[in-house]
Amino acid sequence: MPLRALIVEDEPLAARRLADMLARQPDPVQVAGTAEAVSQAVQLLQAGPAPDVLFLDIHLADGLSFEIFEQTPVRCPVIFTTAYDQYALQAFKVNSVDYLLKPIDEEELQTALRKLRERLPAAPAPAFDPALLAQLVQQMQQGAPPAASYKTQFVVRVGEHLKVVPLDQIAYFFSLEKATFLQTTEGRKFVVDYTMDQLEGLLDPRRFFRLNRAYLAQQSAIQDIIHYTNSRLQTVLKPTAPDAQVLVSREKVNVFKSWLDR
Repeated sequence: MPLRALIVEDEPLAARRLADMLARQPDPVQVAGTAEAVSQAVQLLQAGPAPDVLFLDIHLADGLSFEIFEQTPVRCPVIFTTAYDQYALQAFKVNSVDYLLKPIDEEELQTALRKLRERLPAAPAPAFDPALLAQLVQQMQQGAPPAASYKTQFVVRVGEHLKVVPLDQIAYFFSLEKATFLQTTEGRKFVVDYTMDQLEGLLDPRRFFRLNRAYLAQQSAIQDIIHYTNSRLQTVLKPTAPDAQVLVSREKVNVFKSWLDR
């Protein structure tokens, strides 16, 4: 039987990305439910049955995820997912299986799931510590943690020189003949030393969307969207893309619409 996961995450795009990553695993993980808030997570946990693992962000729409442990028993292992690495030590003290720093890396996710499977079926549920929660709440109220660390610029090579390309000057990235290119808004393209999968994790998902395996575009570069066959969508990028048609992958159409309509 596949593992069943509950994702507690207040950013819909991040939740969808994690769900997609779980589905792509060699042993796919089934997402039993998602929640954006402490109250929703408590309802799902109380309704049962308990999932095999809880992916838990720290900051949620209506408070801190540690409040879940106050309101209901959590009978499954926890993998924390958050951009705030200064809370890693405290998170581990509530007996989580692992700690994943956003943007989540695919290999780190695989390692966390492997560690979880090695501990099942005897993996313990988190041991809630009221004193620790009080300490965490006090720390977080004293100052908000820094925003997630996404790239703001790229360094590319131009002959014998290096050039810095700010994010605002990037229209999209694309792959061609086993190479990855950065396309600027001015119509220039440069080779970058990243794969498309790596770029997807390095870029702010509120600004960039992975249209398909070969294209990752900034929203401002999407000039038009056209209905295509079989419920698919075709995008028109500016500057013009090397491919005549840049289609949104069929499985991403609904996520893409939600991304545009947020």
